[in-house]
Amino acid sequence: MESNRQKKIGTVLQQDLVDVLQRAASEGGLRGVIISVSKVSVTVDLSIAKVYLSIFPNNEAQKLLEGIRSNTPLIRHELSQRTRHQLRRMPQLEFFIDDSLEYIDGIERSLEGGDNPLDNPDLLGKRKKS
Repeated sequence: MESNRQKKIGTVLQQDLVDVLQRAASEGGLRGVIISVSKVSVTVDLSIAKVYLSIFPNNEAQKLLEGIRSNTPLIRHELSQRTRHQLRRMPQLEFFIDDSLEYIDGIERSLEGGDNPLDNPDLLGKRKKS
């Protein structure tokens, strides 16, 4: 259960990160790429912020994530400038791809009969017999 302080810091970081990342993407010449911050969860000691990103188009996601991770110190500095009146210490940032929309899309496709494991047993992972 997140404390109010954790939620508050997460919200502040989320709002500023959207601006920072979108501007960096457009300045980096990435037209048509949408980066949204779907969630920021902060650890209890407020030292680490896990940032979950949704990136569209999806085929660019992994490459962009690597770019974002390699620029984490710059992003963190930019954030600390923006939040210096709200946060005393800037948490370390860890970036992840939020694939929940893909996951939901896969479930919806399955429910509509798109991917039926009974018709195609290869869709199911191999399980070990115990």
